[in-house]
Amino acid sequence: MSQKFKQKTDMKKTPQTIHKLSNKNHYTYGSIAIGMLLLVWFVAPIIFATHYDSGQKKKDIILENGVVRDVIREEEIPMYIETPEQVKTIYMTSCVVGTPSFREELVRIAETTEINSIIIDIKDYSGGISFNTNNPTLAPYVSDRCGAGDMKEFVRTLHEKGIYVIGRITVFQDPIYAMAHPEIAVQKASDRSVWSDNKGIHFVDPGAKPFWDYVVELSRESHRLGFDELNFDYIRYPSDGPMKDIYYPVSNDRAQGNKKEVLRDFFVYLYEELNVKEDITTSADLFGMTTTNTDDLNIGQYLEYTLPYFDYVAPMVYPSHYPKGFNGWNNPNEHIYEVVNFAMQSAHNRALDYSKATTTPADLAERVSPGQLRTWIQDFDYGGNYDVSEVRAEIQASYDAGVNSWMIWSPSNRYTIGALEK
Repeated sequence: MSQKFKQKTDMKKTPQTIHKLSNKNHYTYGSIAIGMLLLVWFVAPIIFATHYDSGQKKKDIILENGVVRDVIREEEIPMYIETPEQVKTIYMTSCVVGTPSFREELVRIAETTEINSIIIDIKDYSGGISFNTNNPTLAPYVSDRCGAGDMKEFVRTLHEKGIYVIGRITVFQDPIYAMAHPEIAVQKASDRSVWSDNKGIHFVDPGAKPFWDYVVELSRESHRLGFDELNFDYIRYPSDGPMKDIYYPVSNDRAQGNKKEVLRDFFVYLYEELNVKEDITTSADLFGMTTTNTDDLNIGQYLEYTLPYFDYVAPMVYPSHYPKGFNGWNNPNEHIYEVVNFAMQSAHNRALDYSKATTTPADLAERVSPGQLRTWIQDFDYGGNYDVSEVRAEIQASYDAGVNSWMIWSPSNRYTIGALEK
């Protein structure tokens, strides 16, 4: 499915500039210039080109037919695809993107079904970055486990096929950065060593401004690589593990009852640095229960504090992740359509209410609408069997709630193709 290409307005090519020899230099060094011209005359046309890095620009110093020219030119600039009106996405891990045969299977799904977008790990649960970079801020964190050495070329290939490309960045769940900077990592209250959750994974304190800067730098570098949109996951405080032995070295005082305020500060920062300054499209993943709960679930996620600062918001309304008794259902896995529809209908209503509430600041209200919402669809067996009818039921439940865009999550990257329209 072809999409419109766009070029960022702040990335226009710099016109060629020609620097002429001044009259002063001509008369002062006339004899030298005449000798050089004679030399060139006999060997013309000869072109000497010297290159050096200057941001995205390179400079050519050219001597051609006796005329000295300095030409400033731009390096290749990625062409971006406009966000489809209806996004239909499948997920690709950092290990799969580095496995050509496997990733081509997912590309074929996008070529032969209704899928028009692929979301790829830029930084996954391990904290490792999935592409090579010479950026000194990022290079120490490039993964030696998974990733694609040809990421830029692969993104370009997807664009040529009309596929919208989203880059996923897990944020505060980052074992590599946490161990490299234990002073701002989530710590144990008992001995101030680095804390870990039930899976042994470390987190960074969500209030740590130096880490915010790191995330922004990674985001900018990823966008320069060609990613059309950046998706932020794990934008939260830890949710499981030895929670009674936990300490936040940066935000601890505010984290006692005000975690959502800390997260909102981070969202505001991302919005200003990426949306406003860079015109980068962004999206955020939230726990599914943020659509129905009015507290922050003790992790800092609150729907109304997220919507104004991201272009799109995607609640993870996986039926298997809802507790027994949710909305009166003894086993939510036996009510797949109902769970997704109920959750996304609530999100739709809250977004609409927020945008129209007289208490909502006007500058925030104008940025919020139900059209921002996307539904994370479950396509993995957990607590139940998810096959064609189940996956299609989730998609239909999203549509019936007024949410037309969706993203399918399968950690194995094996998808129920029969649930997708051709």
